[in-house]
Amino acid sequence: QVQLVESGGGLVQAGGSVRLSCAASGGTFINGAMAWFRQAPGKEREFVSAVWRRAGNTYYGDSIRGRFTMSRDNAKNAVHLQMNSVKPEDTAVYYCAAGSGVILSSVRTAAAYNYWGQGTQVTVSS
Repeated sequence: QVQLVESGGGLVQAGGSVRLSCAASGGTFINGAMAWFRQAPGKEREFVSAVWRRAGNTYYGDSIRGRFTMSRDNAKNAVHLQMNSVKPEDTAVYYCAAGSGVILSSVRTAAAYNYWGQGTQVTVSS
């Protein structure tokens, strides 16, 4: 049974940094993809970043590009999201997602991912 467990959320001031982690158990996704999505109150779930397949190519959403960095730790079956220069509009619940059959054209699509974590809240104060 696959489980994704996020950690590292919390309250951070605008301009600061926070690091999220997601540990996967019960499966590996080295040939698929792992991703971060976020959802703010009253808004749709938004793609943040993804790391795809063995090559580890990373992809980012437009609103966070240049500020957030996603990395993968294959030995620990985990991914991380380093969030720098955070803004109040980054406030959301951040979800880790994983999928074993994600194709490149779908890395930014939530429906492509089979497994989801419970989410971790990130709140950015101004």
